[in-house]
Amino acid sequence: MEHNAWIQFGSGQELWNEIYSEFGIRAFMAGNTGVQMGGWLQKEIDLLADFRGLKIRIPGLAAEVVNRMGATAVNTPGGEIMPALQAGVVDTAEWVGPWNDLAFGFYKVAKHYYGPGFHERSTCGELMIDLNAWNKLPKDLQNIVFTASLTTNSRMPSEYFAKNAGSLPVLLNEHNVQLHSFPDDVLRTMYTLSQDVVAETASEGEVNRRAHDSWSQFRHTSMEYQPLSDLGFTRNRALTLGT
Repeated sequence: MEHNAWIQFGSGQELWNEIYSEFGIRAFMAGNTGVQMGGWLQKEIDLLADFRGLKIRIPGLAAEVVNRMGATAVNTPGGEIMPALQAGVVDTAEWVGPWNDLAFGFYKVAKHYYGPGFHERSTCGELMIDLNAWNKLPKDLQNIVFTASLTTNSRMPSEYFAKNAGSLPVLLNEHNVQLHSFPDDVLRTMYTLSQDVVAETASEGEVNRRAHDSWSQFRHTSMEYQPLSDLGFTRNRALTLGT
C-alpha cells in the first residue's frame, strides 16, 4: 500500500518515467508479492554475532547490508536455491513468503523461518513497453494498457496475501517449522546499515538523490499515519482476538 501510494500519488511514477526514458522504456506497476519473509535458517539467531560467517542467499542492496553484518551474500537464482541449501553452498536463504517457500520445499532443509524481513516491504513487478510504441498508441489504448496494469497490480498482492495466510499453518503444523522474529538489536542493526547503503546509492547521481529524497519524505509522512491505519487497526484487533 505504501509503495503503491508513493508511485501513484507521490512523485514515484514521474521519477520512474524520467529514469526509464533514457532507455526508451515506459513502465507501470504490474503486480506485487508484498512483504517478504526474512528467510530460512538451520539454527536460531539470538545475537548479531550469529550472522558472522553465514553464507546467505540474498540479492540487491540487501546483499551489501548482509555483507556488512559479517555474513557473505550469495546471489543464487531462484531455481537453484534448494540445491544450494542441500549442498551447503548457502547456509540460509530468503525467497518470497510462505506460499512460494512451501512450494520450493525449503522446510525440508531448514526449520527456522524468520519474518518479516528487513529488505523488501514491497516487491513490485513491472510492465515495460517500448517508449516509441507507447507514444504511438492513441489515448484510449494507453488508458486500457494502464488500467490493465493497475488491475494486475491490485489482484496479485491480494492473491499473495490469501495464499501466504493459508500456507503458513501448513508449514507450522504439518512440517514442524518454527516461526521466529529477528531480535530487536539485530533488526536495529539491519535498518541502520540499510539506511547507510541506500544513502550511499543516493549519492551516486542527481536523479538517485531526488528519488531518495522523494521516497524518504513520503515514508516519513506515511509512518506518522500508519499507527492510525492498518498497522494500528491490526494491533488493536489483536488485543481482543489474539490473532
